[in-house]
Amino acid sequence: MKRIIFSTESGADLPKDLVEKYQIQVVPMHVIMDGKDYLDGELSVEEVFDYHSRTKKIPSTTATNVHEYHELFTKIRIDFPDSIIIHIGYTSKASASFQSALIAAEGFEDLFFIDALNVTGGLAAIVMYAATLLEEEPSISHVHLIEKIESVVPKTRLAFLPGSLDFLRAGGRVSNVAYIGGLLLKIKPCIELIEGKLVSTRKYRGSMNIVAEKLMRDFLNQYDIDRKQLYLIYSIGLDESIKSRMNEIANETGFEKVTWMQAGAMISTHAGPGGFGIAGMEC
Repeated sequence: MKRIIFSTESGADLPKDLVEKYQIQVVPMHVIMDGKDYLDGELSVEEVFDYHSRTKKIPSTTATNVHEYHELFTKIRIDFPDSIIIHIGYTSKASASFQSALIAAEGFEDLFFIDALNVTGGLAAIVMYAATLLEEEPSISHVHLIEKIESVVPKTRLAFLPGSLDFLRAGGRVSNVAYIGGLLLKIKPCIELIEGKLVSTRKYRGSMNIVAEKLMRDFLNQYDIDRKQLYLIYSIGLDESIKSRMNEIANETGFEKVTWMQAGAMISTHAGPGGFGIAGMEC
């Protein structure tokens, strides 16, 4: 029986311990600062925020390219001969990465693709669903496994609050008028993944400790999230008291397991410092 190997992008923000435990193959996306290309994962989030503090400029991001995917799939073939590769990719609606992966697949056998239609914690939730399912059912066929993974894609939810409108504006997610109004009124937009696209769905007013709790309660009221697992995402700068309060709410609402994930450099260029997000799968 051929071994099944999962791959994904650094934009999943998977914690290193889970990557190592399940031998998930992660290909980096890119962060661009002053024309210099850095690999997500090798560039620290602190460097991204320090760059903004010094220059008042926001780094840009680019997709993983065809050559990098070809190298990834080739390396998997070398490290895991006679394996089946299932690539669970960053949403094709917000990045060219997925298309690049498809192009790079030419000439490879037993290589399958799933468009997660999600990013960061939402993408991670799908990858971890796949990894734990395979762990629980090691004899499952890759065909059945792919069917099960594809079935949870439309049920995976992600919402986040950016820590800084500066970073969100630089990414084109808010207009200058909305940006100025948001600063004056202390409004924080909630960004969700809707059919693979990043969409501002609601607005909250107040400090992050207030709006983070509002977001979490609204999210859990809106979606019937499976209580077995919840993913909480933060970018550097989120107050520890907010994390503690989110843990309390997760416990109060019956979640068996909560996994905290730190947004990497690529995602942090959109979320800014002190951002908060929540992801899970509907029952």
